[in-house]
Amino acid sequence: MDNLTSTNSILLMEGLKVTPQSSYTIFILLLLIYVFAMGCNIGLIILISTDKNLHHPMHFLFCNLPLNDILGTTVMLPRLLQDILREASERYMTYVECVVQAYFVHIFAAASHYVLMIMAFDRYVAICNPLRYTAIMTNKMVVKLSVSAWGLSVFIVSIMLGLTIRLSRCRSKIENPFCVNALLFKLSCESVVINNIFGIIYTVIVFTFSLGSVFITYTKIASVCITSKNKALNSKAIKTCSTHIAVYIIMFVSCATMVFLHRFPEYSESRKLASIMFHIVPPGLNPLVYGLQTKEIRQKFIKLWYRNKVNLK
Repeated sequence: MDNLTSTNSILLMEGLKVTPQSSYTIFILLLLIYVFAMGCNIGLIILISTDKNLHHPMHFLFCNLPLNDILGTTVMLPRLLQDILREASERYMTYVECVVQAYFVHIFAAASHYVLMIMAFDRYVAICNPLRYTAIMTNKMVVKLSVSAWGLSVFIVSIMLGLTIRLSRCRSKIENPFCVNALLFKLSCESVVINNIFGIIYTVIVFTFSLGSVFITYTKIASVCITSKNKALNSKAIKTCSTHIAVYIIMFVSCATMVFLHRFPEYSESRKLASIMFHIVPPGLNPLVYGLQTKEIRQKFIKLWYRNKVNLK
């Protein structure tokens, strides 16, 4: 079996099934999306890190989101762009490269949930305990929340991939545009019951905990807004929370669709499309929905745009 494993150190990626005539069109479209997503997310990080007026816990926590979006698009799209221009029979990747890609793909997916959960907690404290906000959401707390979100993602994904790489391999084809854990352990002819059970339990726990915590958080925020007679507070709460909920729904629906279709082999092409959309839709929309809908960031962006326009004249 060791010899068989060594012969399968090179994997064939199935990739997207595109015609030669449409490959360049799809390549250009995905490239533009990648450049747009990277530009917006990097721009937001630079803007928040360089402007002292944006050095607040809410904005520092928000930086986790564009960082994760940069990871999610970079780990998948550049390789996909290369494969689109290659013949289907030439889309090779080493097993090690595939494991590394799968590792960061799952880090991105897990962190998407955890980052939005800690951002929901920040909004809960700001609206439900405004007088204690500065005492609770200190720089130390921001660091703790951020480290917890990324640390938990790394820890769980490391266990998940560790259970996979222990298996020997008897196959060498990845039926997807990029590598994920479920397809990696399907390369083995050994029993993968433990991998399946761990994956299902982990997915259910993350989805339940993520959806439950966000639902409870915003239920409490809604109850505070209903009982409060402060119209200014309610208006601000609705604006900030609605953008966060919109970002969460985009992420959750994209992720749930990908996971759901993965259980149905007959919808393999739809699954591939959904998995790609999960890596390009949230990273592309998050800066617009959340970043530009945040008053302080929007005002700063408008000032910079106007200043550059004047300088060009």
